Amino acid sequence: MKDIDVIAVLQDPVRRRLYEYVAAQGREVGRNEAAEAAGVARTLAAHHLERLVEAGLLDSASRRLSGRSGPGAGRPAKVYTRALVERSVSLPARDYRMAAELLAEAAEEAGLDAGLYAAARRRGEALRAGAEPCDGLEEAVEVLAARGYEPHLEGSGDEGKAGPEAVVRMRNCPFHAVAERFPPLVCGMNLALLEGLLGTDGPLRARMDARPGECCVAISKNNHH
Repeated sequence: MKDIDVIAVLQDPVRRRLYEYVAAQGREVGRNEAAEAAGVARTLAAHHLERLVEAGLLDSASRRLSGRSGPGAGRPAKVYTRALVERSVSLPARDYRMAAELLAEAAEEAGLDAGLYAAARRRGEALRAGAEPCDGLEEAVEVLAARGYEPHLEGSGDEGKAGPEAVVRMRNCPFHAVAERFPPLVCGMNLALLEGLLGTDGPLRARMDARPGECCVAISKNNHH
């Protein structure tokens, strides 16, 4: 299925709600849970979830949601997670990914890391548009969500507020395709960009903390501030 056809699949509002819910969880989601979140019947949710699997936007598997096995454990249920594929559409066709990979390759070979990081930090500051550095993890979540990082707060305390050991992690890396080929260069660029975006002289700190399937950067409280 072409990328433009895949994106057309999301034009249906119910299908889009189901996709956005599953993508935001960062874990396997069953049909009942997805249906309840989207406010539709289970049978309708199942139909749309399978369409999303056919389009390559979701992956599916079978699990016993009870956690038990053997006789009496019940039949396996379908569960869904966001697929790791990347989709983009430009009309007429453009190949910005190849340009990014060639520029990254040239920068790496020429040892231009420091210049790239400085440019990324300046760009982050420009995106902040003169605003003060983020003063809390909750604000950082809002800023990062607006940039497509799909952030989530780990270690929240009462009423969802950030606890002392809380950290913001991101399920999406906007530079994933290029970062896979040039991880030190692009992850360093991403760190510098986020330092500029969130501020380096405030109560938060962007730091490298790579996890499989997530952005290489995490945001935590600056203990030295």
